[in-house]
Amino acid sequence: MTKLDQIRAAESRLLLSTYDRNPLLFVGGEGVHIIDEQGDRYLDLLSGIGVNALGYNHPVIVEAIARQSKALIHTSNLYFHEGGAELALLLTERTGLDRCFFANTGTEAWEGAMKLARAHAGVLRSEGVNIGTKFLALEQSFHGRTFGSMATTYKDKYREPFAPVVPGVEFVRFNDVADLRAKFSNEVCAILVESIQGEGGVRPMTQEFLAEARALASSTGALLIADEIQCGMGRTGKWCAYQHYGIQPDVTTLAKPLAGGIPMGAVLCTEEVARSFHPGMHGTTFGGGPLACAVAIAVIGEIEKTGLLAHATEVGDYFQEQLRGLAKRHEAIVDVRGKGLMVAAELDSAELAKLAVAEMLKRRILINCTSETVLRFLPPYILERSHVDTTIAALDEIFTEYAAAQGAAATAGGHTRG
Repeated sequence: MTKLDQIRAAESRLLLSTYDRNPLLFVGGEGVHIIDEQGDRYLDLLSGIGVNALGYNHPVIVEAIARQSKALIHTSNLYFHEGGAELALLLTERTGLDRCFFANTGTEAWEGAMKLARAHAGVLRSEGVNIGTKFLALEQSFHGRTFGSMATTYKDKYREPFAPVVPGVEFVRFNDVADLRAKFSNEVCAILVESIQGEGGVRPMTQEFLAEARALASSTGALLIADEIQCGMGRTGKWCAYQHYGIQPDVTTLAKPLAGGIPMGAVLCTEEVARSFHPGMHGTTFGGGPLACAVAIAVIGEIEKTGLLAHATEVGDYFQEQLRGLAKRHEAIVDVRGKGLMVAAELDSAELAKLAVAEMLKRRILINCTSETVLRFLPPYILERSHVDTTIAALDEIFTEYAAAQGAAATAGGHTRG
């Protein structure tokens, strides 16, 4: 029995059945490649689902972990440590917001943002403002798997097994301004958006829709909350994807690449919103610990020092350009979209999308499929054009083979009928 077989057997006995894992055992990584137990290298175009911004075994991250682990890994939030204020300053300066709360994950950050919205509405009501407690979320949204996050996540498959979920959420059709206007009222305490939906299929929000969400929220004192967990921290070529629109939210959430692989999330908000929290209202045991803060500071520093925001834009534009060229040769590709290194190719068939992921894996290239028909690419920010060329060549081969097989099957079927 191989080591992988031993681990699979042990997990099948010991772990909750929550993941449908691929039969691979990874033991190391370098740059944009992850390495399995046999020493085979895989081009990782998922970066741990958008986490490994600097790829694998980056010296800046390794050094930050080593240095901080020798000094202080954890101290509770009852005391101060050196990294919290420094990281908060870096994040507030780059997001345009004023205050920060550190969490462990994206879903925990989103819970904090929702609590801020309800608390802020309560403060406004105490001051005589007519405002309710309702959330407007968007169709195809994904915000996490805890109860509040799940309640604002659109697809039934995430919510129904755990019903009843947190009440007070209504869904608006994505990019439908008329539907947003119709469903907005003084009962709404916050409009919840992803400026580029991730799990929803890498779908950018329109300028008109985000501008209207901002205007409606401002008209009543409701909050505009931007989930930047997947599209933020530089992935799209700006620190936050909402910055492409020139529209500022009241609250945003960050996570995934924030600490380069160390679990960390953050809620950022305006000074106005921050006044609704006071000591004892919210907290976390591990959030914003010394180790995570030290690594996040190092990640931000490396992104800026090496110009990775501009690099993400340049290589991401090249990636989309090459995918559009591929679409001209293969009608199965019906759309190419994204921003920076958050890229998608939508196919005309769920069967082909599933096949493409499996065939890419055989070619030692990691991608995944979201929304059934969308091939999603979330590579490390250090991706180069040569890696894009390798990816396009592999996809071209897969689509060509699939089209040939479909053509042969159709011809065989026609002969049978004759």
